[in-house]
Amino acid sequence: AAADGLGSIAIDTTQLNMSVTDPTAWATAMNNLGMVPVGLAGQQLVTDSICVPSFDPSLSMMTGITPINPMIPGMGLVPPPPPTDVPVVKEIIHCKSCTLFPPNPNLPPPSTRERPPGCKTVFVGGLPENATEEIIQEVFEQCGDITAIRKSKKNFCHIRFAEEFMVDKAIYLSGYRMRLGSSTDKKDSGRLHVDFAQARDDFYEWECKQRMLAREERHRRKMEEDRLRPPSPPAIMHYSEHEAALLAEKLKDDSKFSEAITVLLTWIERGEVNRRSANQFYSMVQSANSHVRRLMNEKAAHEQEMEQAKESFKNALTGILTQFEQIVAVFNASTRQKAWDHFSKAQRKNIDIWRKHSEELRNAHSEQLMGIRREEEMEMSDDDSGDNPSKKLRVDDSALAAQAYALKEENDSLRWQLDAYRNEVELLKQEKGQLFRTEESLTKDQQLQFLQQTMQGMQQQLLSIQEELNNKKSELEQAKEEQTHTQAMLKVLQEQLKSAKELAEINGHDESQTNEINVLTVALVNQDREKNSEKRSPGLKSEKEALLIGIISTFLHVHPFGANIEYLWSYMQQLDSRVKKN
Repeated sequence: AAADGLGSIAIDTTQLNMSVTDPTAWATAMNNLGMVPVGLAGQQLVTDSICVPSFDPSLSMMTGITPINPMIPGMGLVPPPPPTDVPVVKEIIHCKSCTLFPPNPNLPPPSTRERPPGCKTVFVGGLPENATEEIIQEVFEQCGDITAIRKSKKNFCHIRFAEEFMVDKAIYLSGYRMRLGSSTDKKDSGRLHVDFAQARDDFYEWECKQRMLAREERHRRKMEEDRLRPPSPPAIMHYSEHEAALLAEKLKDDSKFSEAITVLLTWIERGEVNRRSANQFYSMVQSANSHVRRLMNEKAAHEQEMEQAKESFKNALTGILTQFEQIVAVFNASTRQKAWDHFSKAQRKNIDIWRKHSEELRNAHSEQLMGIRREEEMEMSDDDSGDNPSKKLRVDDSALAAQAYALKEENDSLRWQLDAYRNEVELLKQEKGQLFRTEESLTKDQQLQFLQQTMQGMQQQLLSIQEELNNKKSELEQAKEEQTHTQAMLKVLQEQLKSAKELAEINGHDESQTNEINVLTVALVNQDREKNSEKRSPGLKSEKEALLIGIISTFLHVHPFGANIEYLWSYMQQLDSRVKKN
């Protein structure tokens, strides 16, 4: 709220006006809350660029204007997110029955869960014990219209708003310390924690909205498809003598012939031809046949236009090729020693590049021109010279002269190209050797790195195996010591048993007493064994359990930061579905 431009916030006209930019007032408010004041070196907590320009903090006291609450929805102070280049500065918010103090600006922002789709409900925790539903509504109704409040006895509640954007305004209040009135009792203060809540009503409304949008999208696409669909052909009228007379007139018209021929074809396919209408249909077919000569004449005219276009294209191409030949001749003359020695190294390089490019273009155009001429010769050879004496092969003298000149220049350019290609081959060989060396060095470095990584992994595995071996040795030694201890205890107990039997026989005790002594001895041995088994480290019960521990250790080796039980159990179930979570 402060980032959108409030320089001073007052409580009420009856209460004391306290400017947030005053360090003394800020320190007093923080001491009342039992918090260490932050940023009290005399600096202004709210920058002038954030505050409203030319805003006087004492305006409310002098003129009696009611102080502005930054959370009023109409003011538009909370909904828009703060600019990225302006730091967010939260200020104290005063309500009628409570006061909200901002969190420490140096602390990280409070964390929130992932926002559920269509979220309109928020969870509010950390409420004061004496906070009532009316106070909660007074604080949060400034964010927007509240449809429901569900308060719990454990200092938290759920608030459902009318629109989704109101939830963002409520999240803004997360981290504020709420104090009821001016009381300093713990039951009258608490730090608010506002987070997104998942509600079935919100999700249902969101699904309904999505389905409505999907229906609108389908309708829009259908309308677009209907608009772009080509129009259906016009309906064909039924045959009648009147329609046949009109169709015969249309068949004679060149502009309406395509439409009329479609109707005639449909009538014939429908079976409208009979003895009565046969003469009429014959006349229409005869009219359709008369258009064959017209179409052939049109085709001949188009072919003539195409031949003229080909001839003009060939002439233009010949002119372009002649100019290319002249340009290449200029480059070839420049590369001769008389002029070549006077150019610098950079100029020679540019001239060589230009010459190669011009020669490539010249060769491509000459090939295209030769291809056109070959096609013409093939067409002329296919024609029958007896039937068409006017289409005999005629060679143009100017074309032959141009072709001879082009061949001569091409011969010269090919000689120059051969020398240039030799030089390029030598350069490519040298560059290829260097690249091969660099690739070999790179592959060797990669192999060395890979071998070093494998060596490090093997060393770590060897260290872990050595540690396991030492642990096994220590466990074996403990087991041996416990075994010797139990054997010694058995020997002592056997001696005691013998002495007890002898005493029983001497003193004349009955057999029941000896049995009791045996039972006591066995109980002592069992008790000693149980103590020894408790001292031992729990061993593996079966080979399957050992394999399970090995797989789990390998899995945790891949996850150095650890993994929870559910993730580990899901991985083990892929290997063996009978493994249980416990």
